[in-house]
Amino acid sequence: MTRYQRRISGPLLDRIDIHAEVPRVDFDKLSDQRLGEPSEAIRPRVEAARARQRARLSGPGLTCNADMGPAEVRQFCPLDDAGRALVRQAMTQLQLSARAFHCILKLARTIADLAGEDRIRTVHLAEALQYRPRRWA
Repeated sequence: MTRYQRRISGPLLDRIDIHAEVPRVDFDKLSDQRLGEPSEAIRPRVEAARARQRARLSGPGLTCNADMGPAEVRQFCPLDDAGRALVRQAMTQLQLSARAFHCILKLARTIADLAGEDRIRTVHLAEALQYRPRRWA
């Protein structure tokens, strides 16, 4: 599996915004009677986030964060000093490209929208960074 994964080029991986590793689930968790959050409870947050995005991006004629280009990212995804430091460190340690940088900011903006936040906080950036692909050894 690792040999196959190494065959996927970095530039191709860079064009995929969200990478989620899905580990094997234990039997105990599968057989547990507790239920996760239902879609009906999540829908209002998603609809509110989409409304925020439409309102914010109506000037440039865009409808969602994924549509933003570098100019819109610069305009709508400002970072505070702590956020800038976190992204700077991630860019250096993970050797991220400019494309990855913009994807992280757009994803952090979406995470902030889902949380009902007007500004991107460090916690949103940290979550967005978790969705970057891991380079296989």
